[in-house]
Amino acid sequence: MSVTRREFIRGGVAAFTFSFAAPAFLSDLARAQGGSRRNLVVLYLSGGNDTLSMVIPYNDPQYYARRPVLAIPAANVLQIGSDKAGNALGLNPRLTGLKSIFDAGRLALIQRTGYANSSRSHFQGTDIWSTANPQLSQGPGWLGRYLDTIPSPVDPLIGWATTRDTPHVLQARTVGVPSIPSVAQYAFASPNPGAEAQFARETATKISSHVPVDRPHLAFVNATTQDAFATLDRVARVNSYRPAVTYPNNGFGQALQAIAGAMNAGLGTRVFFVTTGGYDTHSAQNTNQANGAYVNLMATLNDGLTAFYNDLVKQGLFNDTLVLQFSEFGRRINENGSAGTDHGAASVMLVMGGAVRGGIYGTAPNLRVTPDNLTLENSGNDVRYETDFRSVYSRVIDLWLGGDSVGILGGDFRAGAPAII
Repeated sequence: MSVTRREFIRGGVAAFTFSFAAPAFLSDLARAQGGSRRNLVVLYLSGGNDTLSMVIPYNDPQYYARRPVLAIPAANVLQIGSDKAGNALGLNPRLTGLKSIFDAGRLALIQRTGYANSSRSHFQGTDIWSTANPQLSQGPGWLGRYLDTIPSPVDPLIGWATTRDTPHVLQARTVGVPSIPSVAQYAFASPNPGAEAQFARETATKISSHVPVDRPHLAFVNATTQDAFATLDRVARVNSYRPAVTYPNNGFGQALQAIAGAMNAGLGTRVFFVTTGGYDTHSAQNTNQANGAYVNLMATLNDGLTAFYNDLVKQGLFNDTLVLQFSEFGRRINENGSAGTDHGAASVMLVMGGAVRGGIYGTAPNLRVTPDNLTLENSGNDVRYETDFRSVYSRVIDLWLGGDSVGILGGDFRAGAPAII
């Protein structure tokens, strides 16, 4: 029988303490490791982000010609300067908090990131960005491969996904990353509430405290059961976290608050994963400039990240934090007939942190039609990729996580990597 961490915990530890074979995840729980305070928060914008509505070339007449309904008026954008080619750029007007972080030099915007022959499939695109391998989008994620390189003993909370399932990017061969969408529910489960639940836990603890000399497998399970309880207690500390800022009362905001609480508790987690969705905007993307679908997406993104930034600054943890954002693809340049945009190619990556060299990296897309070379990367309706997304990963692995990007990514992508840190 295959038993997952969640099944083990939610099913009641005592039910498994007499098993002859240890569940696979217990090998992780039996190990413990301290680590650097430095951490990485991976942010996935699910659906395919229309970055021409996030980072806007507001002085390009082609932007307005090709998006007569969706284009954001130049007077409304939040101007952030020009790229190295002289293209004037501005942020979506709802990104006021991120504009302040950009002005403080702690937000980097990497334009036109992607890879050759970009997939337009949500599933394959997500797999490719998660594995960092356009040719082989299965197998462990690139951050899972990083976790596999950490010497034993590895802390069972070395990674933390705020989703119900472990995301592909954190799937590893030797390390199990827990999925903790709710800190309150990540606890010893008992059908009986109150004192009876406490009695059940105490009974399971007493049972697992017995270590018979002639049953090494059972002894291993008993020992790791104790470690499981210790892990539950560590996570429970996040429940008592009371931030000095107010987070949005939505899934994204509450997930970021839990991450900040885990950092505050000093749990030793090095890699977090958080996601927010709704970016598959085929229709009604900007029905109006006040509360269209994309404006609401930007509000969720801005308000969550701004609260997270302010919280970490108050805690003195922002310098130890790096936020790395990706989406499975960008969207096409032309708006469609439903006031939306369809699946495209390259997009913008957002990187935020106390060690980030903020600014605009790369150049804005050429919005002029080029019928002489209608390949995917140079068609008249796709944003051509300019920066290989794996070069961004290589920079993060080498200079932030202290890993070996060549070994982890299966190739050398350091050349041309934007100097974001």
